[in-house]
Amino acid sequence: MVQAYGEKARLCASPNPQVSLVFSRSRPLDLVELERLLEAVGWSRRPVRRVRRALENSLITVGLWRHDPRVPRLIGFARCTGDGVLEATIWDVAIHPLYQGAGLGRQLMDYLLDALRGMGTERVTLFADPGVLPFYERLGWELEPNGHRCGFWYAS
Repeated sequence: MVQAYGEKARLCASPNPQVSLVFSRSRPLDLVELERLLEAVGWSRRPVRRVRRALENSLITVGLWRHDPRVPRLIGFARCTGDGVLEATIWDVAIHPLYQGAGLGRQLMDYLLDALRGMGTERVTLFADPGVLPFYERLGWELEPNGHRCGFWYAS
């Protein structure tokens, strides 16, 4: 699997033992496949060239792949921006609707925070739609007190 997903890849606990799921920070993202995932979760389309630049300028990008030796499928995604030392911001967290409710979003956030901890990041902010803020609150994020679109995580 290292060859397909890179050395920092990690298996994700799957709700279906017949399906292998893998987190990867180094497997190249197909922008069309990423756009399909984001459309599936209800996000509006963004210009591909701008998405490409955003990915190139991100500190970390993570794909969650449904493993298939021939054609792995992207079923989850998240990215971070930041300085790589003190602070980072998480953006664009998405799990395909067919896979939601099985704990994959929690595992994706754990994987991302582990990577940020490994960099020594002390504070992480998150921007998300108001409808999903309760999800992050259940994960222990401190929400912005006025109920806006952000939350905070601090290294301990």
